[in-house]
Amino acid sequence: MDRKYLRENKNSFNIVKSSRIYAKVTGYDDAIFVRDLLIEHEWNLDEIPNLIKSKDCYLVLAVIEEKLHMIGKYAHEPDSETIEKITRNFKRNPNGSMYGLNITRVFDTFVIKKQIAGDDYIFGYYDNLEDAQFVRNFLLDNEWDVNRFGDIEFDDETGRYKVVSVIDDNVYVLGTFSTDRIDLNEVYRGFLAELSKHRYGLSHRPHLDLLKDKIPELEEMFQVEARDKNWSFEDIDENKPVLNQVIFNLTPFQQSVFDVISKDTAFDEIKRALIRYRSKNFENKIQKNIDELMAMELVEKTGDESYSKTNL
Repeated sequence: MDRKYLRENKNSFNIVKSSRIYAKVTGYDDAIFVRDLLIEHEWNLDEIPNLIKSKDCYLVLAVIEEKLHMIGKYAHEPDSETIEKITRNFKRNPNGSMYGLNITRVFDTFVIKKQIAGDDYIFGYYDNLEDAQFVRNFLLDNEWDVNRFGDIEFDDETGRYKVVSVIDDNVYVLGTFSTDRIDLNEVYRGFLAELSKHRYGLSHRPHLDLLKDKIPELEEMFQVEARDKNWSFEDIDENKPVLNQVIFNLTPFQQSVFDVISKDTAFDEIKRALIRYRSKNFENKIQKNIDELMAMELVEKTGDESYSKTNL
């Protein structure tokens, strides 16, 4: 009976009875053990324990999507917390892939995709892997029901809180925080401001592409207006250079520094253009204001001592 019910693959064994795959196991000896365990429990997956002793080790087992998997071996009996953790991690990434189940990367955007009844469904787009994995993990734990998200969810992997919104069946992460004491209105305003900057080419956020034309609708949904401490987006004519129409809440000297920077403007050129403001620590004052403009994402460094406006 050595190989009865066993079907050998390239790197594993399927345990098959009456055309149904009951288990997938990597090693031959482990496959024999799991096959015998299934027979002992009359092929009832509900009766299989999640921890069992085999010779000189403990095996952790899990039934995932109606298949039995061996997911861990321990010399000493693992506690329930360890069993729960490795079972959760296996569900999220059974094949040891780079991003885990249902996450792919397209350029700099992470996409959550799942096939349901033969059709591919997109659940969200993200500019970082942490947000994508958080949303994927939540959906795996909640039967892919996007309606189970609250406004604020705790990420048990990072110990941080995420502000979440479901828009047109896609899940968006609007912000990440170390505490749950969060002003949601401020988060919504900041998200809409970031979306507005992306719409007008003032920043590059491709994971927000689907929302670019929905800003008025989202303002109504969140009951706030797109607002940023450095930007105003009212009455912008998209047929004219947008940057010339945006109102920046900058100090006078910040505005002067910003005005003289174009494309690959050298620091010496900036100094010459602002020579009328020359005073003590003149160069340090210019550099300080350039750094502040860079922090606002209005200016970027393009060489050892050259700078450009970010939208050029």
